[in-house]
Amino acid sequence: MTTPDLARLVTSLTNPTVKAVRALHLRKERDETGLFLAEGLKLIGEALDLGHTPRILLYGPEAKSLPILRRAIAATRAAGGDVVEVNRDILEKVSRRDNPQTVVAVFPQVFHDLKTLQPDKAPVWVALQAVRDPGNLGTIVRTADAAGCGGVILVGDCCDPYSVEAVRATMGSIFAVPLYKISIPDFIAWRAGWTGSVVGTLLTATVNQHQAEYRRPTMILMGNEQAGLPPELAAVCDVNVKIPWRGRADSLNLSVATGIMIYAATG
Repeated sequence: MTTPDLARLVTSLTNPTVKAVRALHLRKERDETGLFLAEGLKLIGEALDLGHTPRILLYGPEAKSLPILRRAIAATRAAGGDVVEVNRDILEKVSRRDNPQTVVAVFPQVFHDLKTLQPDKAPVWVALQAVRDPGNLGTIVRTADAAGCGGVILVGDCCDPYSVEAVRATMGSIFAVPLYKISIPDFIAWRAGWTGSVVGTLLTATVNQHQAEYRRPTMILMGNEQAGLPPELAAVCDVNVKIPWRGRADSLNLSVATGIMIYAATG
C-alpha cells in the first residue's frame, strides 16, 4: 500500500496547490470551481463513508499514523486526486485558525436537481428562504440529518452552504443531506405538485406549531432571519404556524426555530 511518506512535501505558501485551496474561502472561487474546503478527519471520514472523494488532500506530519488518513490518501490517489504533506504554518493559513485541523480536503460541491426529488423518500423536508447566516444554515443541515429529513431546499438568495463556516457547522452532515437550489417563482410553481403539506412559520399566525396538521410528506418552510417568510411564500403554505412565546425574548435563532419545527413534524 502506498504510504503517506511518499506524498510530496510542500512548505511554501506560494505553491499553486496551496494557493488554490486557500482561495476556496472566497465564494467567487467556490462558484467558479464548484469545489469547497472541509477540515478535520471526522468530516473527511464522513465523506468517505458516504462515497465522496477528495480532489485535494493536505495533511500535517502529526497525522501520518492515523488509519483514517491512510484511507483518505488511498481514496484520493485512486480517484486521481492530489495528496500533499504540509507544515503547520500552511495549515493555519489554509484554515485561517491558530489551532488548525491536521488534515484538510477539497471536495466537489453537490446540488441536486429539484425535478429529481421524490417526496415520499422521507417524511419531512426543509425549505429555507434567503437564509443569511452560514452558521445557521450549517446547523440546520446537521439537524435535518439527525432527524432523518429528506433534504434541504435553498429558496431565493441564500448564503453558501459550502462556505467554510457553514461546512464546519454541519459537522459532516454536508455530505449526508441532499441540497437543492431554486428561485422563489420556480419554487412556487414546483410546490403546486407537492403531495403532502407545506407548513410555514409566521409571527402573525394564530395556530401554534404543536397544533398543526403535518400531513406526510411535510415540507417545513422557513423565512429569512430578520424578515421571515415573504407574503408570496406564506400564501403557498397549507398552514402557517407560530412557536409560542413564554418568556421575554422577542425572537428565536433561525436554526433553533427550524429544529423545533422539524421535530414537531417528525414527532
